Amino acid sequence: MPRVAPSSPRGRSVIFAASQSSTACLDDEHRAAIEKLRQERNAVILAHYYQEPAVQDIADFIGDSLELSRKAAATDAEVIVFCGVHFMAETAKILSPDKTVLIPDLEAGCSLADACPADAFARFRSQHPDHIVVSYINCSAAIKAQSDLICTSSNAVDLVKQLPENRPILFAPDQNLGRWVQAQSGREMTLWPGSCIVHESFSEQALLGLKSQHPKAEVLAHPECMPHLLEHADFIGSTSKMLQRAQQSKAESFIVLTEPGILHQMRLKVPDKSFLDVPGSDGCSCNACPYMRLNTLEKIQQCLETMSPAIELEESIRIQALRPIQKMLEMSK
Repeated sequence: MPRVAPSSPRGRSVIFAASQSSTACLDDEHRAAIEKLRQERNAVILAHYYQEPAVQDIADFIGDSLELSRKAAATDAEVIVFCGVHFMAETAKILSPDKTVLIPDLEAGCSLADACPADAFARFRSQHPDHIVVSYINCSAAIKAQSDLICTSSNAVDLVKQLPENRPILFAPDQNLGRWVQAQSGREMTLWPGSCIVHESFSEQALLGLKSQHPKAEVLAHPECMPHLLEHADFIGSTSKMLQRAQQSKAESFIVLTEPGILHQMRLKVPDKSFLDVPGSDGCSCNACPYMRLNTLEKIQQCLETMSPAIELEESIRIQALRPIQKMLEMSK
């Protein structure tokens, strides 16, 4: 039988199928190795909703920042593998200093956290000495250590409403979330001018096009999105609240304005509904967080084998950062 030329459509499909089969086999090997190592190390794997589906599928717990913070504090495991970004793994270490906290890729940072350097933030705080400092959990341990209260997108509005009305508030580092919290809480706040590259990348034109094509679809948006995008949303909330909304809403289709990793859980929870993500401003897939996607099955296996990279914090910073996190957990009960 003559060999099919790779340049032909059939040749390309054969190569693609072989590649898929090879990748699937490799993934199975990583999953088996991870399961063995998880037992040997007494490890728990935590994964954020923005991780790749394959990573979510091997996790012990999946959630948003608040949910995973609570799991990190409550676990009896000796080792925590945090499949998220660096500030999340730092939070786990702050809450569980006696545990080994691993992150599969040390380069998995966060544009929002990086845009709020500790020295610059200290100068900003010094200009507002009478303000209560509320920091979104998407910040470094050094910023948490300078804060009075930590919040997440799930609980920010509720926490701000609980603060004394006679005290001004400084909110960092996400100005878009801050604006939304202001509107929902009725509290004026001084905002640090930070933002998330993922949530700023969505195209309003693409969103309107999807709404036109799917007029019955409900638009779900994360409050880190730009204000002009939030104006088109039917529901605004954290990743966990968006997931709940998809389960509870009578709508059969949804347009989702956040990192598309959450669509995996939405499709698992309500497989009879359809979910659409929104392209970036130039038609790209830049709504996928490049930092979150650095974590892979191979890297999870490697970090459990080598017990690195491990998160280490100065004890003085950890203790200072712990107080506002504990206050958040107490006020969120």
